[in-house]
Amino acid sequence: MPAATVAKLRDSIRDVPDFPKAGIVFKDITPVLCDGALFRDAIDLFLERCRTLAIDKVVCIDARGFLFGSAVAYELGLGLIPIRKKGKLPYKTERAAYTLEYGEAEMEMHIDSVQPGERIVLIDDLLATGGTSASAVTLIEKVGGILVEAQFLIELEFLHGRKKLEPAPVVSFLKY
Repeated sequence: MPAATVAKLRDSIRDVPDFPKAGIVFKDITPVLCDGALFRDAIDLFLERCRTLAIDKVVCIDARGFLFGSAVAYELGLGLIPIRKKGKLPYKTERAAYTLEYGEAEMEMHIDSVQPGERIVLIDDLLATGGTSASAVTLIEKVGGILVEAQFLIELEFLHGRKKLEPAPVVSFLKY
């Protein structure tokens, strides 16, 4: 992907101060989603990486990860596996907990969505503290999947979320 395209994507990400609470600067991807050319460019970043990997399925995280992961899975003709917050999936699930600022939460994945030995790419919009993504990695491994790579449109490097995913390979396209 040309540096100019990455720069256009970076320039379109909107900073929203004090959202969802005071002191947080939220990285808003809505301008990327609203512009067909920019959205295509973002999807192409993921596709460019995925085409170099031998993967069987795409796992994406509720909710913004669905936007990118579904487009990638569709283009590659692969199955799409949603990871959702506890209580949102209708069938039998595996669960993994992660730590929030004040307490814990759980993510779930259907027990039969990944077959043992299937090669998985994890896609999400943002890597921040890494808690949600680490729980996704745990779920993939619990059901026997092999995580080939975790991919993010944006990484907030100062939060060191990548460390929670080690030793998984992590790729992020826009770093702040």
